[in-house]
Amino acid sequence: MNRSLPSLLLSRRTLLRQIAQGAGWLSLAGLLDASSSFASSSGSTDTAAGIAHFPARAKRIILLFQHGGPSQIDLFDPKPELLKYVGKPMPGGVEAFFDQQDSSLCSPSPFQFRQHGECGMHFSELLPHLSHCADDLLMIRSMHTLVNDHEGALRHFQTGKPRAGRPSIGAWLTYALGTQNRKLPPYVVLSDPNHDQVDGNRNWTSGFLPPLCQGTPLRCDGEALFDLELPDGIIPQMQQDNLALLELLNREHQKQFKHLGDLDARIANNALAGQIGEEIRSAMDLSQETAQTHQAYGMNDQDTGTYSRRCLMARRLLERGVRFVAVFNDAIMGDPWDTHSEHNARIRKISRNVDQPCAALIQDLKQRGLLEDTVVMWIGEFGRLPVTQGKDGRDHNRHAFTALVAGGGFRRGMTYGATDDFGYKITKNPLAVGELHATLLRQFGLDHAKLTYRHQGRDESLTDTDITGVQPRLELVEG
Repeated sequence: MNRSLPSLLLSRRTLLRQIAQGAGWLSLAGLLDASSSFASSSGSTDTAAGIAHFPARAKRIILLFQHGGPSQIDLFDPKPELLKYVGKPMPGGVEAFFDQQDSSLCSPSPFQFRQHGECGMHFSELLPHLSHCADDLLMIRSMHTLVNDHEGALRHFQTGKPRAGRPSIGAWLTYALGTQNRKLPPYVVLSDPNHDQVDGNRNWTSGFLPPLCQGTPLRCDGEALFDLELPDGIIPQMQQDNLALLELLNREHQKQFKHLGDLDARIANNALAGQIGEEIRSAMDLSQETAQTHQAYGMNDQDTGTYSRRCLMARRLLERGVRFVAVFNDAIMGDPWDTHSEHNARIRKISRNVDQPCAALIQDLKQRGLLEDTVVMWIGEFGRLPVTQGKDGRDHNRHAFTALVAGGGFRRGMTYGATDDFGYKITKNPLAVGELHATLLRQFGLDHAKLTYRHQGRDESLTDTDITGVQPRLELVEG
């Protein structure tokens, strides 16, 4: 075997080029079940074999991430007292990101609020569809984060800390629980097909966890993955023979370089390259849905853009065993909710883009009996200030923002936490990002303090409770 190794390695390089033409790039993370690859890469946690710490209320999650910082005082948190301060300095001032541009003059919301549902939850006129879901929602008005810049705040929410290089929430869940369908990735990312996401794949990275745990971006227009079709002159049996040989060569390579975890992901990708095409096409094929469903999600409405397609695809993926789907916004005038200028006009347009698809998704899951064990989370990285930036904008506010959560055993029809008369700082039940993470993991049957991975001599975790001290907030969940 050793004598023939040089020629084998040469063939391997040749085959890699050929397979790249046939199978293409397949970032299909976590397609091996928990009892094989995840168990062998388990580090210091006992959950890598799919063993939960206690009974789970949730089996799957859709993260409707609202990139850019939605304005809580224009959407969820009415502040009539602000009207008394129109054009007056904010008492005590504010912490602004663009401090040279902020006027420090109070700017109340021009949008009308009403109470909705039996619970009387407040929504502004900008969200007429989501407001109909009030009795199924937990509204958290007291979220706060550590940093005031987009990249840092994004990483804080997605990975637990503001710095780069750490695993995302979806990666931790994938690592802990494995996959439910070996022919689909357990962690899927659906973002605007025409624009890169701010901070890119750091939003769904596996960090120091095995590469099998990273998110898999799928496209909502055209082919979900590139190069699923075989090239001319290649028949399925030829591809299977090539892949079998490639796996043999990779295994030989792995014996020499056992520390390279990305080999597991590469072997899994290649082994499944000839099997996944039909499964993915079926999951992403919206023509199988009724005209009534298309209308409910707003797919025929230009204002909802491709966002409505991604929300419907998210439901179809969950039905087929995908555990975690992250849906990102359409790029509207740049970073969608980052309204440093033309705030009122922009927030109206962005709300129109997401309101109907998000509400339809929640109602669709409920109608199908999936909402009980599916978490739907609507959240951004921070909120906006109650003062004017420049002529007509709002700057970042890390001290208070709002999140919506539905399903998965979270409380329904409850408004949690409160802010001051300006919507600037929290006055009741402050909720840190890590506390929300710990609570979310608990709903999946996972103890956030025990879900760890040995990295550089330390047992790392999503919440890092030894340092942060965060614990789940049981008042946010039922029972």
